Amino acid sequence: MHSQTKRRLSPAELDALLRASAGTGCRVETELTDGCYNTAYRVRLDDGRPAIVKLAPLPEVPVLRYERGIMATEAMVYRRLAELPAERRVPGPELLYADDEFLMVSLLEGTPWDKVSTALPSTVEGTLRRELGALTAHFNTITASDGRFGYPAPESGLSAPDWRTAFTLMVEALLEDAAHWNAALPEEPDTIRKLVAEGAYALDEVTVPHLVHFDLWPGNVFVTDGPSPRITGLIDHERAFWGDPAAELISLAFGGDAGPRSDVVAGYVAAGGTLDVTPTHDFTPALHHRLALYQLYLGLILVVEDGPRATDDTGHVAWSRGYLAEAVGRVRGLG
Repeated sequence: MHSQTKRRLSPAELDALLRASAGTGCRVETELTDGCYNTAYRVRLDDGRPAIVKLAPLPEVPVLRYERGIMATEAMVYRRLAELPAERRVPGPELLYADDEFLMVSLLEGTPWDKVSTALPSTVEGTLRRELGALTAHFNTITASDGRFGYPAPESGLSAPDWRTAFTLMVEALLEDAAHWNAALPEEPDTIRKLVAEGAYALDEVTVPHLVHFDLWPGNVFVTDGPSPRITGLIDHERAFWGDPAAELISLAFGGDAGPRSDVVAGYVAAGGTLDVTPTHDFTPALHHRLALYQLYLGLILVVEDGPRATDDTGHVAWSRGYLAEAVGRVRGLG
């Protein structure tokens, strides 16, 4: 996908970059075009290993505030995942190299779930969703070493000692970005601020900053095909923040039901994940309110990010605006 944040290098330039920084050259096999922020290449290293190289936007390229330093965030997540004990292992690529310009990871076995979903046997859907729920629970066991909530990268300036303050900062940053890029929002910014403030009581229930992926749609989940598919790994951790693990349900919903009786929630809870559920097996009112706020936040990201990216996908832009409008309505209905 075309995006103004993508930094493209010729094969010779990429080879030279890797030699100077990582101590190995490469042969470019293909550019991976699905993403709309970083540029990603599949390469063959000098020693024959296949790898993926992700290039960060150039420093002078404008990005959203929360996106400042997110390549370092992704590298941090890979390192923290590698520290998990075997019983809580989250499969994924191995981090081979990372700096401010690029990161390099090993090639992951399997195919993105969204590419093979129609070919998978319907009988395995529930099994895979429960497995994904369990892996998400393991991912969320990682907590912030400094006890702060929000985005890990100091460049963003979006962290705080409590979740209410951090989340409010995160929303405010997007509203400021929206004003800068003249993003078409379904409500006035002050209305959105008011809706977030009214839900702050629910945010106060979150007292431990857990690692939240926040982008677990099927394209970031790799699976094998065949009669007994399995999940081979999770990728693209760049949007991760320290916050409420329940926020994972927002992107998990892009792959299927993520309600209180869903397979993904069953797998999450069975693996030790905690969600606030009533005796009647529904989410508590406070959790419903938090989930609505997290959908609103993701909707803001999806709409506002088109400003600096200027993608050529008009269908996605229209869908994102509808998603945000739906989220605003959902929050308002809980007020």
